[in-house]
Amino acid sequence: MINIKNTAYFFITTVLIVVILILGRGLLIPFVFAILIWFIVRQIRTFIDRVPFIKKSFPLWFKNLLVFIFILTILNFLLNILFANINLLANSYQEYEANAYMIIDKINEAFDINLIENIKVYFKDFNFSTVFFSIVNFSTNMLSGVFMVILYALFIFLEETSFILKLNKVFAGNNQFNTVYNTIENIEKSVAKYLGLKTFTSVLTGVLSYIILLIIGVDYAVFWAFIIFILNYIPSIGSIVATLFPVIFSLLQFGEVMPALMVLLFVGMVQVIVGNILEPKLMGNTMNLSPLVTILALSFWGAVWGITGMFLSVPIMVIMVIIFSKFPHTKSVAIMLSEKGLIE
Repeated sequence: MINIKNTAYFFITTVLIVVILILGRGLLIPFVFAILIWFIVRQIRTFIDRVPFIKKSFPLWFKNLLVFIFILTILNFLLNILFANINLLANSYQEYEANAYMIIDKINEAFDINLIENIKVYFKDFNFSTVFFSIVNFSTNMLSGVFMVILYALFIFLEETSFILKLNKVFAGNNQFNTVYNTIENIEKSVAKYLGLKTFTSVLTGVLSYIILLIIGVDYAVFWAFIIFILNYIPSIGSIVATLFPVIFSLLQFGEVMPALMVLLFVGMVQVIVGNILEPKLMGNTMNLSPLVTILALSFWGAVWGITGMFLSVPIMVIMVIIFSKFPHTKSVAIMLSEKGLIE
């Protein structure tokens, strides 16, 4: 009877959590991003505090502000470049639409089919401009919540000092404060290290892909390199999708197969070398997640929060493993989620 009750409570709680995640996604997603920014800023602040003059001469709020402004400056620079390329791309889609229908005619002649009609069987009211603008809208929608993220992050920084004091008072008189504080620090270091290494490998992949696209002569190489950089944050499938976008576009731009094959070959080689050889060596056991758990988490968070959930799936699972490992009742869950069953 007790087991039945516990099982029922577990399923009810799980369903409620999923419902809250879905209904509250508009508030929760920017908040999670803001938490990640807070982690990154704290790590950068810790790094610059290694300089004794900075640590002694500048107050905490000033260092937070300085690092935050630095991040916003980089973000603003990237957004300006991105939106400029999006506008150019959106205004020139008709030029590539002609090549698209020319390629479709070649496919129809080679295989004796009607490709558009076959596509319409599965996708009603299909037209090239819809597909083209969906790629543009994908990039724009990713940036729509930036303002909310910045707003949340600012209030988190304002709350930072008082939060530690509150935490100390809540756990006053026992040893739990050190445990809770160490857990927060462990989460911060693990997530910040993962994001730092992932950013490095994504930047490297984006830069190398930009050089390749530039040499081949693909239009808007900066835009496609940025898409590759962003999508590389999605585990496993991100690199595949990131490679396909410039491949399809080069096919539309040139109207020939050879440039698209060159993009597929060389950009794909970069993805394999950086993603499958360099990144695992740099990451080591930073994530401490089972590969199966990574894929399942990608699917779950993708279903709950869409493509944004895919970006956040690994950091969220890293946090869950660390938190679960601190409680006796959930420690077994943390062991199952971890890569080799080793948890702190």
